[in-house]
Amino acid sequence: MGRLPTAADFPANVVLTIVPPRDSDPPTNVLILLHGLGDQHSSFTKLGQQLNLPETVCIAVQAPHGLLDLGGFHWGDDIVFDSSDGGLDADAGFKQSTAMLKGLVEDDLITKCRYRAREILFLGFGQGAMVALNLARIAADAELGGIIGIGGGLPSEAPAAQVNKCKTPVIICAGSSESTVTSSSEDKLKHNFEHVECKRYRRPGDHMPKDRDEMLPIMQFLARRLRSTKGIPKGSVELA
Repeated sequence: MGRLPTAADFPANVVLTIVPPRDSDPPTNVLILLHGLGDQHSSFTKLGQQLNLPETVCIAVQAPHGLLDLGGFHWGDDIVFDSSDGGLDADAGFKQSTAMLKGLVEDDLITKCRYRAREILFLGFGQGAMVALNLARIAADAELGGIIGIGGGLPSEAPAAQVNKCKTPVIICAGSSESTVTSSSEDKLKHNFEHVECKRYRRPGDHMPKDRDEMLPIMQFLARRLRSTKGIPKGSVELA
């Protein structure tokens, strides 16, 4: 079991917020929260507080690159515009961000804070989900606690399939339609990971869960994967 991380455990150039567990017991799990394209880590700091998970420290990490002069941040190696609609393309390469998160997991949480890979989970939205899945894929020999991806699949730089599939379990939440998580995205995930669930909202579009029904699959996944002696809190979790 690891110890509660502090800001001094991480590189000075990595912007993050540490949300301690709701009780005074040492955390047995780490949940790393990754925001989407154009957002900031502050919104996911609030998410960590809302989740209020037992024996789990939440760490909201900010993407390393500023998004032009718009005030937000992005995980991509570059800023890529979608030729079809002129908007920003989330699939912009993730070599730099993946390396940053790999160091955060291996050097800071595992080596310094003494966590095991199995005790570390990720929850990412959109582009944040893509970089989390990419990290788990390249570290296939070390099973993480799990990846919760909301509105995002593997990036194009990931292979269509891996011979030795990653053992880290994955749950993907996405819209019933108008989603970036297409059937081919699901297939690619299943060809790279041994255990993949895909839960569709009742309404179109990719967004953060808005009510208990949309949040329930995530809480059930956490209940299965978190190493906790106290269980996951019951009741709905309202997310902004």
